[in-house]
Amino acid sequence: MRYLWKDQVRRWPHLALFILVCVCFFPGTVPVLAAQSVDYERPVPILTGNAGYFTTYDNGTNELVPEVIPVLLVPLEDRWLIESRAEFYGGFDSSKGQPYGGEVHKDLDYLQADYIANRYLTVTAGRFLTPFGIYNERLYPIWIRDLNQVPLIFPIESGSSDGAMLRGGFALSSWANLNYATYFSSEETNTTLESNRGFGTRTGVFFNRPRIEIGMSWRKELADERHNAIGMHFAWQPPPIPLNLRAEYARSEYGSGYWVEGAYRFSQIHGWNQVMRRTELVGRMQQYFSGAEKLADSGGKYSLPHGDTQQPDFGLNYYLKDGLKASASYARWLGKHNWNTWTYGIAWRFAMPLARLGGQ
Repeated sequence: MRYLWKDQVRRWPHLALFILVCVCFFPGTVPVLAAQSVDYERPVPILTGNAGYFTTYDNGTNELVPEVIPVLLVPLEDRWLIESRAEFYGGFDSSKGQPYGGEVHKDLDYLQADYIANRYLTVTAGRFLTPFGIYNERLYPIWIRDLNQVPLIFPIESGSSDGAMLRGGFALSSWANLNYATYFSSEETNTTLESNRGFGTRTGVFFNRPRIEIGMSWRKELADERHNAIGMHFAWQPPPIPLNLRAEYARSEYGSGYWVEGAYRFSQIHGWNQVMRRTELVGRMQQYFSGAEKLADSGGKYSLPHGDTQQPDFGLNYYLKDGLKASASYARWLGKHNWNTWTYGIAWRFAMPLARLGGQ
């Protein structure tokens, strides 16, 4: 399990930099981690992740997508962690009764070293998920996402960066916490380690009692044209009910758009049978507006629509047991041409230690 250092617009980068400098170079101004207990057990490496198999019927084409996403966590003593996530997936499609054809793809999402400087700061170096919005870092794994289809604007905020990142969080008061992530990325043209040169920051404020998070993201590309991208996110888990409400907005030279999603699990409804109490109902509305430039097709898994598009989505998730869920969803693509998209499949979450507990 990854360390949870959660995740004025013009002044954010300067404010975050000032706080980070104080934390890094003047550690005496902030409390340090508590001393380790005598009974402390050394952490062990863990192999975790998820696997799944999904079928999508989209505009007359059937697509089969098996995928495995392993995550390796290797702790080194108390303050260091090496973590990596790879993605192996197949895309096999058939249209109008033709035989299935396709290939297996592999990606390295991140391979990074984390140093826990103190309770407010973690320093990361290597290849990491670009901290822009919340979907890329928090919701992307097929076990976590409520709908298998990613949002239309996902290619704007997705991706990985090669460089360094500073992230963490601290309390603003007894009722609010601030989380931040600031990074610099170098350019890399290798297909496995592809990355753009640039820097950016994401900041969010989490309000404890209503369980609401509001945040913003900003990214600056240091290529010839030096493009900017901005984003906003919102998340709410009302304490009395098992409901997740999430929303994002992103804007770049390639386009802009938003998505709003709600997921309600029937676990609190008394008198219903066990089947209904394991069921989750999901709805999403999203819209995309094309920009002045076109995002180059890198042959990756996702791409932006070619024109203005809106799409409502509806889905059901059924949790067979802890770590195993079945999903089905329907979407209506509303653009220059309209069609239906059906998706169904199964996702499995796994976790296993690679050494005996206690570090023996």
